[in-house]
Amino acid sequence: MQSLFSTIAGGSVRWHDIPGVGHPVLFIHGLGCASSYDYPRIVTDPAFGGRRAILIDLPGFGYSDKPQDYDYSTTQQARVVAELIDALGLKKVDVFGHSMGGSIATELAELLGDRIDILAVSEPNFQPGGGFYSRMVVAMPEQAFIEQGYKQILATETSPWKGCLQNAVPWAVWRASRSMVDGVTPSWMDRFTALSCTKAAVYGAQSLPDEDAEALTARGIPVHIVPEAGHSMAWENPPAFAAILGQIFAQKGS
Repeated sequence: MQSLFSTIAGGSVRWHDIPGVGHPVLFIHGLGCASSYDYPRIVTDPAFGGRRAILIDLPGFGYSDKPQDYDYSTTQQARVVAELIDALGLKKVDVFGHSMGGSIATELAELLGDRIDILAVSEPNFQPGGGFYSRMVVAMPEQAFIEQGYKQILATETSPWKGCLQNAVPWAVWRASRSMVDGVTPSWMDRFTALSCTKAAVYGAQSLPDEDAEALTARGIPVHIVPEAGHSMAWENPPAFAAILGQIFAQKGS
């Protein structure tokens, strides 16, 4: 695992750089997750196509540092990822973002412009208001979540999400949730559809119907469906998910 001190976050960011062909695909995880936890199985699947992959743990999550005086908003997280890409000297990169990571990836694509060939998102937060967990988190004040709410979620969670959530810190989870509930202007949906790079979205079959997926299809943006999976498709059907990402990222860059 590699490390870079982020002047934006005020702490070290860590990532895996999985060798492969072509310019890299950078993976951005969702709320309470970690790319080092979610995606090794995906990028080492032959169906992914052998592309070089960078699996970043965002500040506050996974193996990265967890400073208390950082705001953990999607906008600042996008700046941190851009900081890493610049430090690595990458002239071209493809990007994948899941859930909250889809929002961050969209803002990152605005920052990087034509340095991104392909942007793929899976069940992203495209609208303000957040999802089930982010709304539940911010239903209590930050300090109350730090002292009680975070422990309550860990005590009741039984899915694979618990494995990475317990390596996050509660102030990062709360502030990230607050950012998704508040949203941005223009919305992530408007920003995503306005991007000039090649774009694609991925949804689990069990998450459909979905208004955002329907809106993307209506705008001519490809929507790929992972069978026998819902929101956590990287855990629920990794072979099918790897194959879909392999198809998306084979369009350019290799």
